Amino acid sequence: MKYAIVESGGKQYRVAEGDILDVDRLPVNPGERITLARVLLLAEDDHYWIGTPWVDGIAAQASVIEHIRGEKVLAFRYRPKKRIRVRRGHRQHYTRLKVEFIGPMAEMVARAEEAPEVTQPAAGAQEADDLTRIEGIGPKVAEALQAAGIQTFAQLAEADVESVRQILTQAGLKMMNPEGWIEQAQLAAQGDWQGFEALQAELKGGRRARPAKKEA
Repeated sequence: MKYAIVESGGKQYRVAEGDILDVDRLPVNPGERITLARVLLLAEDDHYWIGTPWVDGIAAQASVIEHIRGEKVLAFRYRPKKRIRVRRGHRQHYTRLKVEFIGPMAEMVARAEEAPEVTQPAAGAQEADDLTRIEGIGPKVAEALQAAGIQTFAQLAEADVESVRQILTQAGLKMMNPEGWIEQAQLAAQGDWQGFEALQAELKGGRRARPAKKEA
């Protein structure tokens, strides 16, 4: 039996050809093929190749099946004497891969020439929406969201605020509040453009404007 230990996103996985693997979300589209070049160990029958740290000339090739989200993890912060009770939920984003080949890169290249890389979206994939129509989302934010797998109004509408904040933080985009984005995306996904425009009239920079303070 042939298997390998590969690294993706700083984590190690034991994989064999034909395995389905969930890794931290990658900036790829469903239907594409990717190369996992960081192979720490290759085993085939009674023969082993151990990398220092990587095994030279060996890689794993996988096709991208879909982007998914893991189970919700709850965190609770409690400080009784200060009346602090904060409950947060988080669902990690993953990319699901199918390992197609493990072995020498030269052989992988030869196989790729015989079977060209798949570039068509997987069945049922949705066309990307123009996320910059959401007030508060510019080209850089839209690019970060699309790289994380949020490419449509419907996907943004289903996302939670903390997950979107994490995507922005990882992309180096801080001090942004995505709460109003999700509310806009819900209307856009429903096709309620009249309500969408009415909501945007109430927003300022993608957020609801705070009421003016009353003069003393």
